Amino acid sequence: MGDYKDTLNLPKTDFPMRASLAQREPQILAYWESIGLYDLVRSERRGRKQFILHDGPPYANGSIHIGHAVNKILKDIIVKSRLMQGLDVPYIPGWDCHGLPIEQQVEKKYGKAKTAEDPAHFREQCRKYASSQIEKQKRDFIRLGVLGDWQNPYLSMDFQTEANILRTLGALLVKGYLQQGHKPVHWCLECASSLAEAEVEYGDKVSTAVDVAFSVQNKDDLNSRLTPEIDSATSVVIWTTTPWTLPANQAVALHPNLDYAVVNNGEQNYIIAAELVGQCCARYGWQKTTTLDIVKGKHLEKLMLKHPLYDYDVPVVMGDHVTLEAGTGCVHIAPAHGVDDYLLGQRYGLGHQTPLQSNAVFSEAAGFLAGCHLRKSGTPIVEQLAKKRNLLHSCDYEHSYPHCWRHKTPIIFRATPQWFIAMKKNDLLDRASAACDTVHWTPNWGQDRIKGMLRARPDWCVSRQRYWGVPIALFVHKENGTVHPRSAEFIEQIAQQIEHCGIEAWFESDHKELLGDDADDYRKINDVLDVWFDSGTTHACILDVREELARPADLYLEGSDQHRGWFQSSLLSSVAYNGNAPYLGVLTHGFVVDERGQKMSKSRGNVIAPQDVIKQYGADILRLWVAATDFSGEMNISDEILKRIVDAYRRIRNTARFLLANLYDFNPEQDQIEPSAMLALDRWAVATAAKLQREIQNDYRNYTFHHLYHRLHNFCNIQMGSFYLDIIKDRLYTIHPQAAARRSAQTAIYHIVQALARWMAPILSFTAEEICKSLPGEKRQTIFLAEWYDALFDLSDNEMLSMEQWNQILEIRDTVNKQIENLRKTGTIGSSLDAELKLYCDENGLHLLKQLAAELKFLFIVSNAEAYPLAQAPGDAVQATEHLSILISPSGQAKCARCWQRCADLKESNYGAICERCLLNINHQGEQRIYL
Repeated sequence: MGDYKDTLNLPKTDFPMRASLAQREPQILAYWESIGLYDLVRSERRGRKQFILHDGPPYANGSIHIGHAVNKILKDIIVKSRLMQGLDVPYIPGWDCHGLPIEQQVEKKYGKAKTAEDPAHFREQCRKYASSQIEKQKRDFIRLGVLGDWQNPYLSMDFQTEANILRTLGALLVKGYLQQGHKPVHWCLECASSLAEAEVEYGDKVSTAVDVAFSVQNKDDLNSRLTPEIDSATSVVIWTTTPWTLPANQAVALHPNLDYAVVNNGEQNYIIAAELVGQCCARYGWQKTTTLDIVKGKHLEKLMLKHPLYDYDVPVVMGDHVTLEAGTGCVHIAPAHGVDDYLLGQRYGLGHQTPLQSNAVFSEAAGFLAGCHLRKSGTPIVEQLAKKRNLLHSCDYEHSYPHCWRHKTPIIFRATPQWFIAMKKNDLLDRASAACDTVHWTPNWGQDRIKGMLRARPDWCVSRQRYWGVPIALFVHKENGTVHPRSAEFIEQIAQQIEHCGIEAWFESDHKELLGDDADDYRKINDVLDVWFDSGTTHACILDVREELARPADLYLEGSDQHRGWFQSSLLSSVAYNGNAPYLGVLTHGFVVDERGQKMSKSRGNVIAPQDVIKQYGADILRLWVAATDFSGEMNISDEILKRIVDAYRRIRNTARFLLANLYDFNPEQDQIEPSAMLALDRWAVATAAKLQREIQNDYRNYTFHHLYHRLHNFCNIQMGSFYLDIIKDRLYTIHPQAAARRSAQTAIYHIVQALARWMAPILSFTAEEICKSLPGEKRQTIFLAEWYDALFDLSDNEMLSMEQWNQILEIRDTVNKQIENLRKTGTIGSSLDAELKLYCDENGLHLLKQLAAELKFLFIVSNAEAYPLAQAPGDAVQATEHLSILISPSGQAKCARCWQRCADLKESNYGAICERCLLNINHQGEQRIYL
């Protein structure tokens, strides 16, 4: 007797069920390298319409973290989806290479003293360190499956790029945007340098808050502004959380339109904002007070006050920035240590002197504070104020305060000679804000966010007092501070030298060779540029220079913090440079947090490194997590979340495996049948895939990858796994291998797996490549040479069953399956093929099910199924819905050893007792099917 299994078309495939991604992905990477994947794809698409995603350069310092992985994976998904669209998509990864973090790493090895002694050697070591970090990060990005020109990335420290950064600065100088000023800037004591806005973060800080009395110098002048006159001494009371700035005080600001009360506490008079008198009296412990007068702030303008610590007078000035949120409504003004103070000082002609030196130590001019470090000045200042009887109150005060994002330490505002991009020059801010309206922002709130930041934007401080960076290659007159009139010419000469030997060309140059007779009158500037200027000008230095790129880029994509970082520096420099935004679209993603929404940190033990995820699960799992997560907000990750992603991946992979395994004997060139000859169910499956493909294409275009993930997962798990593939197993396995009904199913799954591989490719790049290699028929070298599959089709108007009818069939089947599962749980039946089914339907459902006739049993995978009018439902039928009752009973028939269906016509054969249908499928061309 023969083995009936030899007559079945059991699935076969080399595509493994176990993904083993961690082991298999490196093999695929090696294959991509062997075929020169990036160059191959670029060559294939040359001449097509381009899509340019400009890479925001990560910093060349340290191993990549999960945030880096999210960013690069999102970019890769977009690049590859545009490839599937048929576009030419050059992707040039880049790195930001200059700046303080790299300096700090090199200083750890050589020390700050060595840096000062030999800055050229220091810069050489910075370049070497940055290069080593780039190679390390590059390996990790490639391991993520990111497709790009990794052999030719752009680096801000490339000699050509350094030269072009300087040229861009020169262009802004010529246009009048680059100006020198002595303004307060963010200053980090640890960095010993100014900081950019994007290098500042806010955190809680406990400060010493003091209420200080500034006594009125001229009682007659005060009385001329009041009614009635007062005889006793009077002081204006200020409140500040930065008492260290008092030595630099130049004025006291009141709001011109606020009411100020002259209050007597039984000893003397104090001027305080009227609305805050109650709070202040409570704070000072004043039990009884008398209000002598109330006057508008503007009536006290230019009233002279005595400084509470030193022997000089300061005026009362008017400031619109004064509020009643805290304090006394009177604000002490130190133009050297605050932007608002500086602007007010300019308006009133105040000085911006400060006795605080660059090393944060007070000079001799600070008197009792001479030699004291800023951080130790609080106690002596409070003691001196008390000694002079000018201290009304002091206490610890916790508040939000700017910190250096590198050192996590509080910073200060400090007036120093710096170089600025002037925001009001040629209406730069207004034009930048208008340019935002030409950009597509994703999410759309990004537009309001960056425009809000632009409204409050101070001049851009672009100079740094460091060693490792592109030099501000200027000569300034020693007496009047003006730049040399031939600066643009000199900048181009220096840029040409930098192209050959890097930034050392400036630092090692003899300025007498350039200046000639002017050399003694000018000093050489050795400040370097803010790294945000480096990266912010890549539109000019990279997009305009690289042959395969162009500006404006179609997309800039970075984390949401870059609205005040790279997006803004790029926008401002681009509008100043040539009047337009450097990008057509901007996409932002949120930060990665754990499952509880907490920021990741080593101290919490919740850090998940991408390298660890890849080692355990493979890069495709990390890529699928990125796609599955709504990146517009915080992105949650944890071991539990990753395990759920692994389960989802397994379902998708197993769907692909089933499709491939049933194409082992299918030659698309010979065995594929026309759509019109396919069974109704197979046509439905292809049409469903066609509809899904349109939705997926739309999701890729709109960057709604989490919607795409759910669509793909549901398609594999529900529409395919729980419905279509479940039904066609019998047809694929038991029908004659050459039968039209089997070839119809194979044609459908061939179309579906071809489309599926392309849908997956931008996200599950490694798995899609695996699928591509396992497809029957002629294959391209790689899935990334393919475009969206164009052989899918929709249902026509004259179908035997419309899409609406198929949806109704799906609903009925789901309802029946629930009843079958209940009987399985109770042990009434084993498999569904042990059951016989009677359905009692309303007229609409009855007509639909009767249409399927003898094939109805294949829909429910039972041994027999019949449909009757709802009115004939017997009492023991289960009323599943208003329109459907179900009667399921165990079959009393024998089981076919080949197809497992129970029937009355079993025949003895060389393969045992099998049904007539199986005999027909073994010995002839197979049974005929119409629908299922």
